[in-house]
Amino acid sequence: MSVEILQDLNKYAKALVNSGLVVGAGGNLSMRDGEYMYISPSGFDLKEIEESWVKVHIGTGEVLGDLKPSSEVLMHLECFRKNNEIKAVLHAHPTYSVGVSSAGKDILPMFPDFPAMVKRIKYMDYVIPTTSVLADAVSELIEDTDAIVMRNHGVLTVGRTMKEAFFFMQLIEEAAKVYYISSTMGTPRVLTDEECDELRNLSAETYRSKLLQEKRE
Repeated sequence: MSVEILQDLNKYAKALVNSGLVVGAGGNLSMRDGEYMYISPSGFDLKEIEESWVKVHIGTGEVLGDLKPSSEVLMHLECFRKNNEIKAVLHAHPTYSVGVSSAGKDILPMFPDFPAMVKRIKYMDYVIPTTSVLADAVSELIEDTDAIVMRNHGVLTVGRTMKEAFFFMQLIEEAAKVYYISSTMGTPRVLTDEECDELRNLSAETYRSKLLQEKRE
């Protein structure tokens, strides 16, 4: 594993916990390294992994080493297999995103960053976690999306860098939080399709998106 990949995995594993997007050993993340991926080990608190990332062959699913990979390893493998542009996969259990989506609601665009940066988002009804059934369901959706919101479960984001995947996760959770707060105060004013399209075409947003896709800060 390259030093760069190790640094990114450790940095964003800690960021997931520190941001409250996961609790304890919840959530998982992985990065592509040629024909292999490195994924968080099963049962570890994400803040304490350090160098214990599990190496898995993307094509065969063979696990190299003694540690057991995350129980969601099949889901991660499907992401990398379906889209070669995906370099990083993130799965978390953000409170507001799970709460809003599990109430049967979509997470709607109410502030500029959300529709401008997260251009493609899909929703999935509850599927039992850690199974091939979930991996197959993700496989059907992940090829042309940046994020999948799993009702009663969590959120999956992908990116060309881990920084991009993490930013998508943050924006989705912030959007869910804003939508929830607005709904408790009255009737939310949601951005129209036309307003969202205008935001996506802004040169400033295109530039920010490009920066997120660069390997290093």
